[in-house]
Amino acid sequence: MQYTKLGNSDLIVSRICMGCMGFGDPKNGQHSWTLDEEHSREIIRRGLELGVNFFDTAVGYQSGTSEQYLGRALKDFAKREDVVVATKFLPRTQEEIDAGISGQQHIQNMIDTSLRNLGLEYVDLYIYHMWDYNTPLYDIMDGLNRIVKAGKARYIGISNCFAYQLAKANALAEKEGFAKFISVQGHYNLIFREEEREMAKLCLEDNIAMTPYSSLAGGRLSKHPGETSKRLEEDSYAKFKYDAMAQQDGIVIDRVVKLAQKHGVSMTEISLAWLLTKVTTPIVGATKMHHIEGTAKAVDLILTPEECAYLEEPYVPHKLVGVMAQNTPAAAKQQHVWSTGNQKIQGR
Repeated sequence: MQYTKLGNSDLIVSRICMGCMGFGDPKNGQHSWTLDEEHSREIIRRGLELGVNFFDTAVGYQSGTSEQYLGRALKDFAKREDVVVATKFLPRTQEEIDAGISGQQHIQNMIDTSLRNLGLEYVDLYIYHMWDYNTPLYDIMDGLNRIVKAGKARYIGISNCFAYQLAKANALAEKEGFAKFISVQGHYNLIFREEEREMAKLCLEDNIAMTPYSSLAGGRLSKHPGETSKRLEEDSYAKFKYDAMAQQDGIVIDRVVKLAQKHGVSMTEISLAWLLTKVTTPIVGATKMHHIEGTAKAVDLILTPEECAYLEEPYVPHKLVGVMAQNTPAAAKQQHVWSTGNQKIQGR
């Protein structure tokens, strides 16, 4: 495994981050394909053995059971100082807004819930899961700064935002002396490269770490045409994100297949080796043991500039999908949410 510094922080993270959206009670949340605790623990333990020290979860994943599974596994298999734990919080619900709960109070409630689920005194990275158009930005940044000062989070990150929003937030933080976002978790992979328009340029200039999710496009960049899995069959949200462009994306996927055959490696290794040339640390989910083992191998595969160009050449612009397609003031009122108590949010 290789390691790197996470943006403008002193966190040293593995070049692969284990995404934990696939862990959690399958009967208690948005997804029916998630792993129970026993199988989640096996994969987390194998990831640690392979050198993975960076783990990403969220309070909204399967009603908090993803956080619970991860926390118990790390307590049993690792020393706290040896791992970097990231989790994410949801926007305020309409019920909270009606009850007069401020953005600051909401963030305090969310971090306390996550810390209880994880069994930790602090997280290394606390991530603003998606832009909340119903809460003043000052309240969000002030609330996040308060939990950093209280020692409940070492650093803060953001997910599912536009480049102008990240720039605006960090400008406000700098003005007020608040903690700034050191990472961004966006939707980025070989068949969805819209982050290259603005976000990648901003991150390069300001040394903000890119830690993209959906690195393998819900399995589309790791399976040969015709192969299937429980997630491919049951993940309706991934189908919503990718099916509309499947024909054009198939051209890119075919090139991944051919390059994998040339190198004698898996499609996973090719797809991630390409992404590792673009970002700090991709977030990669694993629901089978060979998933994490194949993922770890990707850090050792070096693609030539010509091979990267071969993979990139067929790409065509894509419309925004998923959370980002909804991430506008008009759409904010329409958001569905994942379950966390009485909170539910649709999407990633």
